[in-house]
Amino acid sequence: MQERRVVVTGMGAVTPIANNAGDFWDSLIKGKSGVTRITKFDPQNYTSQIAGEVKNFDPSSIIDPKELRRMDGFVQYALVSSEEAIKDSNLDLNKEDLNRIGCILGSGIGGLGVIEKQHEVLLNKGPRRVSPFLIPMLIVNMAPAQIAITYSIKGPNYSVVTACGSSNHAIGDAFRTLQRGEADVMVTGGSESSITPLGVAGFCALKALSTRNDDPEAASRPFDNERDGFIIAEGAGIVILESLEHAKERRADILCEIIGYGTSCDAYHMTAPEPQGEGAARAMENALSDAKMNPEDLDYINAHGTSTKLNDKMETMAIKSVFKDYAKKLAVSSTKSMTGHMLGAAGGVEFIACAKAIKEGIIPPTTNYQYPDPNCDLDYVPNEARKKEIKTALSNGLGFGGHNATLIMKKFNQ
Repeated sequence: MQERRVVVTGMGAVTPIANNAGDFWDSLIKGKSGVTRITKFDPQNYTSQIAGEVKNFDPSSIIDPKELRRMDGFVQYALVSSEEAIKDSNLDLNKEDLNRIGCILGSGIGGLGVIEKQHEVLLNKGPRRVSPFLIPMLIVNMAPAQIAITYSIKGPNYSVVTACGSSNHAIGDAFRTLQRGEADVMVTGGSESSITPLGVAGFCALKALSTRNDDPEAASRPFDNERDGFIIAEGAGIVILESLEHAKERRADILCEIIGYGTSCDAYHMTAPEPQGEGAARAMENALSDAKMNPEDLDYINAHGTSTKLNDKMETMAIKSVFKDYAKKLAVSSTKSMTGHMLGAAGGVEFIACAKAIKEGIIPPTTNYQYPDPNCDLDYVPNEARKKEIKTALSNGLGFGGHNATLIMKKFNQ
């Protein structure tokens, strides 16, 4: 059976720099930072006191107040972003076969905040006072479940947990589901809400976070020689994928086409990437092979680019390994320089950034790039957005445990 073509028809986002996809894109192009001092709790005793928090988030117009109290933040972000994406796609669910619409979402951690709060209840008030909603609020699969419940969509529905690769794997799995004809429409992407006392403490203990507390907006600096760690962030990025036949039949506005998905595993270390970038390189090679593309046909890479010493050097090596001499001609940028690292949601918002880059002909920059690192010597589109026709774009998602996932999309042609 011939694989079906898959297109993108809608996008929704909740991020540290904007609470919808359009404003998110505008903020990226302007180089706006969403990194500030943590306000969700008092960070005074933490080595890292800054984060990419979602700001001015009000889900009350979309989620019933009673239900809201039964949802962790990562589910709230997912629902609000999904509502935007469905509206953006002009998908009329009243006219659709709901058995043919599914949802696959990624989250790296899930409901960490509710675990912390209910553990405190357990210690102070005893087990009988623990909320009956503790378990359904914390489990990662509740994000796609709540979306299914809200919209009565009954197709393939599950969650993906591969740390910071979660969204890329979720979108890739949704892509495969549509290719195989198992659904007509998929809601996909990822969400995360882990800026909590325990979450930040854990990453601080790993010495993974930037300690540039006196200059939050300049703290996330991927590929810069002065980088000292990533910035923990939160939010959601959701896209609507459809089979081309289904999108054409309903005369949808097609934003771009997804054409390649590649995965691999480092099989190396719990938190450190394989130093030479061998695993990341294989994921990119597999995606290029899946897309039936030559390396020199790619125009733009939205890098995983976390702003850690190990990741940025490794990813640069991986890109050079795959693209050889052409690597120096490729535009590579990390939008984490503005959003911070949204963990399991990162791939969702970065997929949106790639789709927008293709549609608008603008490459978002890597901000805070001041001091070149001799080990990171590619074109990182420093500090200012660049106008350029983008026909093809690649997005990397690389997670703890060595989980690598690469997505490739292109400008839609009939």
